[in-house]
Amino acid sequence: MSIIRNSATFTTSKKTIVTVGTFDGVHLGHQEIITQVVEKAKKSGLASVLLTFDPHPRKVLQPNAPMPLIQTLEERAATLGRHGLNHVVVHPFTKSFSQLSAAAYVEAMLLKLLNTKEIVIGHNHRFGKNRAAAVDDLEHFGNIYDFGVTQINPQQLDNISISSTKIRMALSAGEITTANAYLGHPFMLTGTVVKGHKKGRTIGFPTANISVENRYKIIPKEGVYTAQVNIANKWYLGMMNIGTNPTVNGQQQSIELHIINWSGNVYDQRLQVALMDRVRDEVKFDSMADLQLQLEKDKDFILTEYKTLPL
Repeated sequence: MSIIRNSATFTTSKKTIVTVGTFDGVHLGHQEIITQVVEKAKKSGLASVLLTFDPHPRKVLQPNAPMPLIQTLEERAATLGRHGLNHVVVHPFTKSFSQLSAAAYVEAMLLKLLNTKEIVIGHNHRFGKNRAAAVDDLEHFGNIYDFGVTQINPQQLDNISISSTKIRMALSAGEITTANAYLGHPFMLTGTVVKGHKKGRTIGFPTANISVENRYKIIPKEGVYTAQVNIANKWYLGMMNIGTNPTVNGQQQSIELHIINWSGNVYDQRLQVALMDRVRDEVKFDSMADLQLQLEKDKDFILTEYKTLPL
């Protein structure tokens, strides 16, 4: 799969099967759309293309009410790379782009840029200035310009329609297993390891302090989580604390990862951390000794629950 991070550099003489959207999270509903795109492209001998946007349109159109992101662009690209697409094209979302009429959008993006033969979209797809155009309009343009339109119904899990909004709500509530079920893959945090106060190593639990650079990335509810971390293309089991470390009178939120049964130096490395389950709330203990005892219990629980690594 090729990732074209600036749509201006993308060209294709081959007709394409296309889908368009932000795809934040690349959840099960998104995956159903992508599967259809890839299968249709293979059957017809065409190229499969996903057009997405950066920054997220909400950040541009409603800057005073920014929406937290399930995935950074880096994480989204990595997830999309596992789904068999030929190309992922990233188009810069700007205010001027948002002012394109539906007709201008179709001509510039679907016809000129992507050379679209068929577009596969979700049930709530809208486009053009003020998102005024919908599926019926897209079908109208398809009849004029000779491209097909396929609409996919919302993916459901336990009779609940899956959406990025519901996943964000689950993450904010610490319901990581629900979020992961909707996503169809573990929620990821990606960040650089920075130096901390080194309190954990004094009680046998050294931690990697993860700095998440993208300020729009959603951070789940504070607490202790079962996690897995990728180091040098190998996954290790760990436990992560998101919180302020109240036992040592911490003031600012930090993300700290203890990698179980592993030792080494990961300072300045970028780590991918998958959150698997929420173990408990963050608690202020009376002493470091009490904290150590609880961490031992957390570690034993995690090792019991995850005897083998899911990833």
